[in-house]
Amino acid sequence: MTKVDSPADQTSGPAPHSTTPPLTERQEARRRRILHATARLACRGGFEAVQMREVAESSQVALGTLYRYFPSKVHLLVATMQDQLERLHGDLRKSPPPGATAADRVALTLMRAFGALQREPRLAEAMARALTFADRSVSPEVDQVSCQTTAIILDAMGGLENPTPEQLSAVRVIEHTWHSALITWLSGRASIAQVRVDIETVCRLIELTEPGTGGRAPRPGPLTSG
Repeated sequence: MTKVDSPADQTSGPAPHSTTPPLTERQEARRRRILHATARLACRGGFEAVQMREVAESSQVALGTLYRYFPSKVHLLVATMQDQLERLHGDLRKSPPPGATAADRVALTLMRAFGALQREPRLAEAMARALTFADRSVSPEVDQVSCQTTAIILDAMGGLENPTPEQLSAVRVIEHTWHSALITWLSGRASIAQVRVDIETVCRLIELTEPGTGGRAPRPGPLTSG
C-alpha cells in the first residue's frame, strides 16, 4: 500500500526562495508535466492519490528533481490550483461572461469558475485541502493562487489597470468568500444554490467602491446569474 503523507510531512522541507531565477524553457516544460500529472492523479483519487513518488513516475522526472521543484505535496497541489486558475482565466478572456454591471460580471465569472471545479470534485477537494494545510513555507504558492484569483476578478470588473484601495479591499473580500464557499460546498455544508447567493451577495460590494457612488448602498434584488 502506498504510504499517505501526514499533514506534518506534507508541509515539511525548505521553503521556496522568493528570488529564484526564471525557469528555462526545458524546466518550464518539466514543471508543466509535473502539474498535469498531479491533476490527473487528483482527478482519479483526490488528495490521498497524490503521492510524490507516483507524481514523479507519471511525469517522468526523478523524485529528487520533483522535490527541488515542490518540497511537499501541499506545495504541489497549491501550485496545481494556480495552474488550473490560470487556464480558466485564459478561457474567460476568450469568452467573457455577459453582465450589465461589474458586480454581475464578477458573480457570473466566479460561478463559471466554480462550475469548472464542480466538474472535477476530487481535484477540487485535493486543492482545497492543500490550501487548508498550507503553512508559511507554502506562502509563495498561496500568493500565486491569490494573485491569479484577483486578476480574474479585476478582468471581470472591466480590466482595471489602477484599482483604488477600496476596490482592492472589495476584491479581497470577494476572493475570501469564493474560497470559503468552495470549501463549504466540498464538505457538504452548502448547496450550489447557497453558494450562488453568497457569491452574488458579496459581489455587490463592488458597487460601493465605484467612483462617484459616495458609499451608496448597492441596489436590492438578485444579480443576473445566467
